[in-house]
Amino acid sequence: MTLDRLGLIHPIIQAPMAGVSTPAMAAAVSQAGGLGSIGVGAVDADGARGTIDAVRSLTGRPFNVNLFVHAPARPQPETERRWLEALAPVFARYGATPPTALREIYRSFAEDDAMLQMLVAARPAVVSFHFGLPDADRIAALKAAGCLLLASATNLDEALAAKAAGIDAVVAQGIEAGGHRGMFDPDAPDAQLGVLPLTRLLVAQAGLPVIAAGGIMDGQGIRAALDLGAVAAQLGTAFIGCPESSADEAYRAALFSPAAHRTMLTRAISGRPARCLSNSFTRWGMQMGLPSPDYPIAYDAGKALHQAAKAAGEGGYGAQWAGQGAPLARALPTTELMALLVAEMQGVTV
Repeated sequence: MTLDRLGLIHPIIQAPMAGVSTPAMAAAVSQAGGLGSIGVGAVDADGARGTIDAVRSLTGRPFNVNLFVHAPARPQPETERRWLEALAPVFARYGATPPTALREIYRSFAEDDAMLQMLVAARPAVVSFHFGLPDADRIAALKAAGCLLLASATNLDEALAAKAAGIDAVVAQGIEAGGHRGMFDPDAPDAQLGVLPLTRLLVAQAGLPVIAAGGIMDGQGIRAALDLGAVAAQLGTAFIGCPESSADEAYRAALFSPAAHRTMLTRAISGRPARCLSNSFTRWGMQMGLPSPDYPIAYDAGKALHQAAKAAGEGGYGAQWAGQGAPLARALPTTELMALLVAEMQGVTV
């Protein structure tokens, strides 16, 4: 089994959710015998190297470095103008104005040569991809550096593409999962497969080790994923309440509120479908019904609005990513949560 070479003690992977994962959290998960993860898709190569170094200062165990491999954004001046006009009254409510223009706020790994060079030099044990796959040369360079490669898939076609590209294991991301859908083409029809049928489908037909992801919050869920044939389970929302997470006060409060029972998929925040706690931003998106600018151009406006609202004391415009299992979240230090997950997985009463 592919993950054997990492020497994991427990088949638990902490998802690299933006706005949640930190070096302290990733290190704590790895120290506890799982696989911690950090997301570096929203920073440049220097920032990513700093984050990798921060994890390594806390643990000598393997961890995962996650990258975004989306198609580079297409400028759409008219769509962007209408989007900003629609947002203007919301900005005004908090004494601010929207940006005069929107930018592509970070680059896809598909075209980031500096990031590739840094990773080849840094040689993290695991590198994972979301939104798509890098080209053959990038995959070959990372494999030559000794990196184990993972990729998200939301359907069988994506998983088969990952296998053909030389990816070592696939993350079966069910529709229940919090954060961005990993679908390669956000404008293509989405089969919206849940984690249970998707995991079984990929175990049976993808020809790769499968990591189950989506709505898994406790040890019983991990055990169920393993019973379906997965080699590990990836949990993201389960770690939001940990003190090591970078979730802000409003995010944490929303997670432990009735909003946890009403997660929804929205493009309004970033321009790509993502599952979020129901909040002011998701409700605005439902009311507007406008086509959003491309990801991550739309995110430029989303982040600006969040900062303006937050400065005025309103936390409901943040990217409060969470999966459908959010009501099962627990506020525990990462090490304690890992111990509890393992006990539950093993059927131990605690």
